[in-house]
Amino acid sequence: MLEKMDEFFNRRVDGYEDHQLGIGLAHIFYPFTADQLPSDQNAVILDLGCGTGLELDYYFKKNPTAKVVGIDLAADMLDRLKQKFPDKQLELIQGSYFDIPFDNDHYDAVVSVESLHHFTQAEKIPLYRKVFDALKQGGYLILTDYFSSSDEEEQFFRKELLRLKKEQGISDNEFYHYDTPLTVEHETQALQEAGFSSVEVLGHWETTTSLKASKLSTTHPLKGVGL
Repeated sequence: MLEKMDEFFNRRVDGYEDHQLGIGLAHIFYPFTADQLPSDQNAVILDLGCGTGLELDYYFKKNPTAKVVGIDLAADMLDRLKQKFPDKQLELIQGSYFDIPFDNDHYDAVVSVESLHHFTQAEKIPLYRKVFDALKQGGYLILTDYFSSSDEEEQFFRKELLRLKKEQGISDNEFYHYDTPLTVEHETQALQEAGFSSVEVLGHWETTTSLKASKLSTTHPLKGVGL
């Protein structure tokens, strides 16, 4: 049975970190992701789908002065994260990063790890435009996530989610937990349409890839162009 996204993660908070660290080469890509984030004193970071902050376990060791704004649907995950870092500059917001407004030209970097593979390209483009606007000039997004290996696999996952929703009589627009990863190519296209002219692959571990999308301009050169 499909579960709503927040309910799915709230129910699994106790075993969440062990589960995540058991994914492929997670013991490599979590610290790798943290190492890509700014080391400047008092750097300001936005973490999308922060969960219990596995990447922050490594990042705060690298940069204990950083200020991190974390957004997640699951309140229990945020409570666990807050308990882990009572002495850090940590602002936690419960809700959807699609709906919550971001301050413009505010963040040195944005990071998301194993969160955005639940959404379509069309859903991501407006979010990435918000991310683009939220970054300072020269800032960047580090996206470490699960990706499909082919167009056919990407289409299969999306069709399967729609089939399950129909089978279970789900007709609302809530987010349900089911993996529907894009290919790296389609993710890159979404980032480029949002205004990121520079998107590069930083690393690849089995089904997980880390992308860096840099803000090198202040406009959306492709805004309004369909893919």
